[in-house]
Amino acid sequence: MDQDIIVLFLGVLGALVLGGIIGYYIRQSLAKKRAGSLEAKLQKRVADVKTETADLVKKAGQEATEITEKAQKDIDQRRKEFLKAEQVILDREKLLDGRIETFEKKEKEVDDKAQKVKTLKEQLDALRAEVEIKLEKVASLTREDAKKELLGLVEIAAEKDLLARMRKMEESGKDSLDTRAREIVTLAIQKCAVNHTQELSTTTLILPSEEIKGRIIGKEGRNIKTFERITGVELILDESPDSVVISCFNPVRRQIAKMALDKLIVDGRIQPAKIEEKVAEATAEIADVIKKVGEKTVYDLALLGVNDKLIQILGRLHYRTSYGQNVLQHSMEVALIAETIAEELKANSQVAKRGGLFHDIGKALDQQIQGSHIEIGIKILEKYGESDAVVKSMRSHHGDYPHESIEAIIVTVADAISASRPGARKDSIENYLQRLKALEDIGNRFEGVEKTYAIQAGREIRVFVKSDKVDDLATAKMARQIAANIEEELKYPGEIKVTVIRENRVIEYAR
Repeated sequence: MDQDIIVLFLGVLGALVLGGIIGYYIRQSLAKKRAGSLEAKLQKRVADVKTETADLVKKAGQEATEITEKAQKDIDQRRKEFLKAEQVILDREKLLDGRIETFEKKEKEVDDKAQKVKTLKEQLDALRAEVEIKLEKVASLTREDAKKELLGLVEIAAEKDLLARMRKMEESGKDSLDTRAREIVTLAIQKCAVNHTQELSTTTLILPSEEIKGRIIGKEGRNIKTFERITGVELILDESPDSVVISCFNPVRRQIAKMALDKLIVDGRIQPAKIEEKVAEATAEIADVIKKVGEKTVYDLALLGVNDKLIQILGRLHYRTSYGQNVLQHSMEVALIAETIAEELKANSQVAKRGGLFHDIGKALDQQIQGSHIEIGIKILEKYGESDAVVKSMRSHHGDYPHESIEAIIVTVADAISASRPGARKDSIENYLQRLKALEDIGNRFEGVEKTYAIQAGREIRVFVKSDKVDDLATAKMARQIAANIEEELKYPGEIKVTVIRENRVIEYAR
């Protein structure tokens, strides 16, 4: 049994070995066939590549031949064109040479003719000199004498005609210039229609009822005294029913008093403490109104770059009058007139307008600062950045400075037009206001004076002194000195009452 298995195993093994040998030879045979086929393919590919290379070389040779032939044709064509251009240049050179020769011949002919003309001129000059000598001998006159005599005869003959024509031209020019000047002034006035109202020294306030008068007066008159002392105005309660008249030549003080009195009437509690409170409120509100009026003025006139401080000072002119004419309205009118005239005369209209608006700016502070309103105005404008041209245009409107520019002349003319308009100013009002201001100036002159008010149309002056600097004895002495100064310096009808007030006030707070 075991032998059979071994024999079977050996038989299987032999079959496997024989199969492996046979498979090896079969693979070798297949590999040789494949190698032969690949070699044949490679040889065919090499042959194809050689054929394609030969074709490309042949084609490249043909293209090179064509390019060479084309380039040769271009060279031949350009050579022909160059030879042609060269021939043209040679022909032009020959033509130019011919023209040069012709020009030289003509130049020589001209020189010859010029020499002949020069010779003839010399001969003529000699003949003319000879003839003049003979004429002088015959006429017994030299050439210069004859010229003078001839010109004299011509002048005498034409003098009357020349004078008549000159006079006619002057009259015609003057008439046309006068007409044009009237047209410019008329146009300026038409374009600046500014409303004017006459400012008086009193303001009337209508009361809601007659009993309010008693509350305004207060017990033993303490309310009205306090009000007049703080505001510097005079209250007149007896002229008409249901009304109170506020009298003061200073329009700012009068407006503050009116506003404060309105507030007191609305509040209903009229007493010294409330009076001081409402007057302080009214003072602050008036300052705000002044600023807004200045801003509106600058906006209405379309001015740019005006300093805020200058705008506030400008607004103060709203409460300032000159000969009864509102100074701010007058300044706006002058600015508009100056601008229109400057545009017509082709001058700097912006400089003229600014100069016209600021020409009276010094009047806003002339009650606080010493000096004329022109000098004060110059300092204000220089301090707040206005140009030198604007300063020069405004400072000469009263003739204190020479006119250094056409804009300065225009501002002067515009100021005269606005001021001389019928009804614009009243001398009597201005004289009255100046007298009241002079009274206050006398009081403010003394050392230790806090404030001075002229009231009752200048019949009384009230002077408030600082209690820490002036004692009771000095107060009486000051009253006599003020009265003496008024008698020496001012002229006035009747008498003026001088009241010097020294008040002690001590304030403490309980906390």
